[in-house]
Amino acid sequence: MKYFVLLCDGMADMPVPELDMKTPLECACKPNMDALARTGEVGMLNPTPQGCKGGSEVGNLCVLGYDARKYLTGRSPLEAAAIGIHMDEKDVALRCNLVTLSEDMPYAQKTMIDYSSDEISTPEADEIIKTLNQYFGSELVKFYTGFSYRHCLIIKNTDTDMSFTPPHNITGRKITEYLPKGTLSKMLAFMMERSYEVLKEHPVNLSRMERGLRPANSIWLWGQGRRMTLPSFKEKYGIEGGVITAVDLLRGIANCAGMRLYKVEGATGNLDTNYAGKAQAAIKAFKEGCGLVYLHVEAPDECGHRHEVEGKVKAAEYIDKLALKPVMDYLKDCGEDYKILITPDHPTPLTTGSHSDDPVPFVLYDSTNKNPKHSRPSYSEKEGRESGLYVRDGITFLEKIIKGEPIGD
Repeated sequence: MKYFVLLCDGMADMPVPELDMKTPLECACKPNMDALARTGEVGMLNPTPQGCKGGSEVGNLCVLGYDARKYLTGRSPLEAAAIGIHMDEKDVALRCNLVTLSEDMPYAQKTMIDYSSDEISTPEADEIIKTLNQYFGSELVKFYTGFSYRHCLIIKNTDTDMSFTPPHNITGRKITEYLPKGTLSKMLAFMMERSYEVLKEHPVNLSRMERGLRPANSIWLWGQGRRMTLPSFKEKYGIEGGVITAVDLLRGIANCAGMRLYKVEGATGNLDTNYAGKAQAAIKAFKEGCGLVYLHVEAPDECGHRHEVEGKVKAAEYIDKLALKPVMDYLKDCGEDYKILITPDHPTPLTTGSHSDDPVPFVLYDSTNKNPKHSRPSYSEKEGRESGLYVRDGITFLEKIIKGEPIGD
């Protein structure tokens, strides 16, 4: 049996006026997802364990069968693991976004314009990270280049009693109430404020502004935590797992769980990602012995954060046509039984632009199940709710799928 998990990050949503009070999933042309819905099981999944906040780190760990309450130490340690950063026991990692803030003064009165600095390129970001290390780096503090706007700060020998706000949750708001709190808050807030002075006329930003792009004129720190370990995926399930993703968070999870990582040229983590390349990487992973392949697509989440209604509809359509169909065709012809699971890790509603804790719709297709009890005409939030199938414990969902056990509560 082969298992294909298509994780559509943040794809679940709420009805919006721009779509005549429908969701992007309801409006998207997605014949392949809908075909699976008509011949598989459609329902709602809770990917956020009680006591956790909805988010990609929590949701993806849950779908893979790991309890965030037990294993998650923070988002940034996973991203540090993806970059290959060695962390000692008392080190703390923080996510370092390169953001665009308004020109208002003083610093605390600035507005969060763009949490991604117009999706700054990695080579440009690397130049900025080098500059930050020149100004702030020491034996105890060091910045590391990640991907696009997503980077990492390691602080040695400190604790995690800090409070931060993710920048994608405060787009369009003044940052006054969202600056760091807790241990080292004064130092970290100073670094953030000082970074604006260092970066506002950085050569990279002057070049970007000449090209009509937003400058990466400040850092924004959040997502703190100590190094993290996970039980081996292969030992947990008895099969080899492969991961395809453009996001450091997922690469970190894969590294911690001992799953194989497949790099795809042109995978951006945005709407313009290389969907077809990801599909071919998934097929390659199956051919190289992976029993389960986890293909993660970030695009719907990014569109949700930016309130891009049309983009989120297109993301679902691109995933369906370019990422799902080639893998479906391969599995149909591979000569083995297979299961396909399509699910988001959390909703990212267009109305709020932030993650939520609400359940998400899933479709599970089993080539050996000829009489599904919860098939629906299409795949959407509405159809998931109306099916009557609800998976309350998302942490055991994948285990039940692999073992062939009943999945509903």
